[in-house]
Amino acid sequence: MTSPGPAEQSATLLLECPFTQEDLPRLRMLVDQYADREGLPEPERSDFIVAIDAVATNAITHAGGGGTLTLRRVDGHLECHIHDSGPGFTADVIPPLAPGIGDPGEGRGLWLARHITEYLKVSAGTIGAVVTLAMRLPR
Repeated sequence: MTSPGPAEQSATLLLECPFTQEDLPRLRMLVDQYADREGLPEPERSDFIVAIDAVATNAITHAGGGGTLTLRRVDGHLECHIHDSGPGFTADVIPPLAPGIGDPGEGRGLWLARHITEYLKVSAGTIGAVVTLAMRLPR
């Protein structure tokens, strides 16, 4: 086993929560409470919640009905990992331009999340995908 990197050494776990469709309102409320407690100001806090909701909704819709949300404070950022158990995907599915209004919504949630957070990364989990979103906290 290797030692964690610098980001891992300074990470503080705030919340780890499995979720399904029925949990989304509670999940948004919990993220809002933790983000407020960690000092993420408005309007960034609302943007972060919208982005997390979009990615969690994708996990529910496209990857088996739910997932697990992990919220951490890491090196001056509030970081959220959403892990699902679906077939997995890559960041290539995120369209470079905003999907049109008449489109069936392919990639719209991920596109939005990428544009309103400071960081979005898609990686493979042992099963499914992990989407990581982050917002910088004020100093």
